[in-house]
Amino acid sequence: MSKPTLLILAAGMASRYGSLKQMDGFGPHGETIIDYSIYDAIRAGFGKVVFVIREEFLDRMRSVFDEKLKGKIEVDYAFQSFDLTKFGVNKVIERTKPWGTAHAVMSAKEHVNEPFCVINADDFYGKDAFEKMAAFLQSEVSDDNMALMGFKVGNTMSDYGYVSRGVCDVDERGNMVSVTERTNIYYVTDGDGNRKIVYEEEGKQHDLDPDTRVSMNFWGFTPHIFEVAQDMFVEFVEQNGDNPKSEFFIPSVPDYLVKANKASFRVIPTSSKWFGVTYKEDKPVVEESISNLVKEGIYPNKLF
Repeated sequence: MSKPTLLILAAGMASRYGSLKQMDGFGPHGETIIDYSIYDAIRAGFGKVVFVIREEFLDRMRSVFDEKLKGKIEVDYAFQSFDLTKFGVNKVIERTKPWGTAHAVMSAKEHVNEPFCVINADDFYGKDAFEKMAAFLQSEVSDDNMALMGFKVGNTMSDYGYVSRGVCDVDERGNMVSVTERTNIYYVTDGDGNRKIVYEEEGKQHDLDPDTRVSMNFWGFTPHIFEVAQDMFVEFVEQNGDNPKSEFFIPSVPDYLVKANKASFRVIPTSSKWFGVTYKEDKPVVEESISNLVKEGIYPNKLF
């Protein structure tokens, strides 16, 4: 079987963070979070990395990644744009924000022909997650058996505001029953002074167990997912074309496949503590976390 591909979603403008955080440095020599993900992917056995970006970022991305990755892993770029015709939607819809993460994945259809893993550019997932996903993609994946990495929501929080997570319902066999995108998960303090996790829906707070498995947009797919997503996207645009804030999220595609009994999704458990830069205040925490991993010998002082 061919080596799997790593698909990195990097088209967002990072409105909450305040800058193009995908290119921000966090490691001892200015390494980005993307650098650590690619390093983990290479040593786990991935053969290609595809960046999904806005076309105007291409020159900058190439100047950062092409030379240092030369000879280490194949590199390619796909563009997320507002042109809907290539997805079977023959209309022009004015928007200022892209159509969401599932649309970003669809944008890479012409660049991926093998089993692949999808990740966010600004999330640090760790060595364990890449090793487990690579093993799955090389030995178990099929059009009717795909996967996601299941992080404990308590290991994925920010102390500085809300986060978005795909909350998973998992059966006794470790397969996903459903996944629901929760866009407003955060900490609150109860009347006894204890901190707990809640998500907000229609103005109401709901408790969320810290051990609940969530998706961090770390998915293992076959190219079959492109065809399924495109069919769903045409319907999504028809129903949501007048809503400029509507987004076609990745979890909606696996959720449909599972509920329609067309595929199963293994929730691969990891106890790794995720960290990322949802907010500017998160940066020192990420820098310290990476520094500790370097001191422990999990990563070299200089990656490339």
